[in-house]
Amino acid sequence: MEEILEKTDLELLFEEQVTLTDFVEYGFSLQDVMEGKPIPKSGARFDIYFEGDVLGDKINGKITGVDYLEIRADRRFFLNLYATILTNDGASIQVKETGINDQGTLKLNMEFRTNDERYEWMNHAQVTGLGAVDFNTGKAEVKGYLI
Repeated sequence: MEEILEKTDLELLFEEQVTLTDFVEYGFSLQDVMEGKPIPKSGARFDIYFEGDVLGDKINGKITGVDYLEIRADRRFFLNLYATILTNDGASIQVKETGINDQGTLKLNMEFRTNDERYEWMNHAQVTGLGAVDFNTGKAEVKGYLI
């Protein structure tokens, strides 16, 4: 057990660089959140669309998707992303990411699904994403690590 706990060398699978392209607000604005206004008791929800690049030794391509963001009244951000990676060699890979945004720091669990034989290994991969988002610039960066 100690060997497992001491292992800290994670394999970098890819780097993801995205731009936030559109926001859907449901009665409470993202600007209100950024200004520190109290979140409604029922929380706040946003659809945040994004697109960008995925770059790595084993996978390269374009990613597009949406984050169905939920912010609780205690200002806890819960991420629920659905996306598609279109690889440079023509494969389509479905992506689901869940996690938290802790003051701009992203911590994600990533799942992948595809029937393309070249990337089926990703269906069984356990990937953790670590990164950052800046709503002011509309940019996010995530590194996906195989664990």
